[in-house]
Amino acid sequence: MERLGVAAGQQRHPAAGVRGCLLDLPWEDILVPHILCHLPLQQLLSLQRVSKAFQSLIQLYLANMRCFDSSQIGPVIPRAAFVNLLKDNEVLQQLALQNCSDWLTDRELLPVIGQNHHLHQIQLKGCAQLSRHALVAISLSCPNLRLLSLAHCEWVDSLSLRSLADHCKALEAVDLTACRQLKDEAICYLVQKCSRLKSLSLAVNANVGDVAVEEIAKCCPELEHLDLTGCLRVKNDSIRVLAEYCPKLRSLKVKHCHNVAESSLSILRSRGVELDVEPPLQRALVLLQDVVGFAPFINLQI
Repeated sequence: MERLGVAAGQQRHPAAGVRGCLLDLPWEDILVPHILCHLPLQQLLSLQRVSKAFQSLIQLYLANMRCFDSSQIGPVIPRAAFVNLLKDNEVLQQLALQNCSDWLTDRELLPVIGQNHHLHQIQLKGCAQLSRHALVAISLSCPNLRLLSLAHCEWVDSLSLRSLADHCKALEAVDLTACRQLKDEAICYLVQKCSRLKSLSLAVNANVGDVAVEEIAKCCPELEHLDLTGCLRVKNDSIRVLAEYCPKLRSLKVKHCHNVAESSLSILRSRGVELDVEPPLQRALVLLQDVVGFAPFINLQI
């Protein structure tokens, strides 16, 4: 901490001569863990312009913050700012970088992942310029990872997903929306290794079929949310298996799964599972109303 102007382990009182000054409070024990953590990150960064003392305080906070969400800074965060903000942090637990998707590459991400081994939530939605090496680095550095969003990261392949499954067995939520390189075999390997999964999205992937869905059902008894939107190869048989093996299922998305019919969905519907498609009769009434401007009254309880 000498770089911040105070030797490590000392309490900081850089403004001790000013009565009632905020900076009189102990930095490590009070300001950083109990006060600054409740302020928006963008405001904290602005505080650095007040004085050198405030700049040192904010640098100390950045080195000790547990959660970094790029959206708290603004719609777009510059590359240099990102690197500077996280260069000294080794205690991150949550990392959300959706707002860095336009420029984030392995070069910026890998150092952050490599020095933060306590991460349990990582969100990389839309970060299309990363490579499979990023996922391998995450799997090797973050053994306690519980939530990972890789939506619209088409660089995710079966080999990097296998690495994730081998090293991050505590995973509870994974978003693989539009990861179109992945096929049934890769999904099966993931769920066999990560049986604690409660939420999984495989949406917008025409390679996913009944084999993967049935393996999910049999390997993940704690599953609560499954998104199969646009998985054109999924059929009724696997939905029935899902109903049989996943008693805790709370929501299922199967919109645009043209081979999934009410005959399999009705089992889940009767259990109160939230579905994103209406029963056939109700869909017909909606279409009729769109065409003629009204729908006849029909008792749907019959």
